[in-house]
Amino acid sequence: MSRFKSVIGIDYGKYRNHVCRVFLHCILLDKDKRNEKKYAIAAVYHDIGIWTDRTIDYLNPSIVQANNYLKEIGKTEWIEEIDLMIYWHHKITGYKGAYKETVVIFCKADWMDVSLGVLTFEGDKKKIAEIRHEFPNLGFHLFLIKEVLKNAVNHPLNPFPMFKK
Repeated sequence: MSRFKSVIGIDYGKYRNHVCRVFLHCILLDKDKRNEKKYAIAAVYHDIGIWTDRTIDYLNPSIVQANNYLKEIGKTEWIEEIDLMIYWHHKITGYKGAYKETVVIFCKADWMDVSLGVLTFEGDKKKIAEIRHEFPNLGFHLFLIKEVLKNAVNHPLNPFPMFKK
């Protein structure tokens, strides 16, 4: 994550804490330890295109960054799964494709954070509150609202390009 500190700039703490919350929500929902590193990578890269490509239409740029990293660390066999986790992390209807378990868990974990812990998907509410306390928001949601509103003004026919049906 620190490799993006200069690119993210003043938003680094906000995004870092969001990444940590999403990752920890994944761990809360999925007890399979074999998926932890995949969730960690997906969490770091899932929104990174907001900063690397300076766009709210960040899914594909985020996937490109994740793929570059996975190639760098020799985990090309994880590319498809992590690409799907990133691409579908704002899915608003049920996902039924490949790697369903990890994709759905990652999506739920992000929704848990975006909803400020209102959505829990049967996760332990006390642990969710502890995660939110340990990694405070620092204005991340306000940042997102501002970015989405700017996009809505500039692209009124596609104000939410990151949401998928």
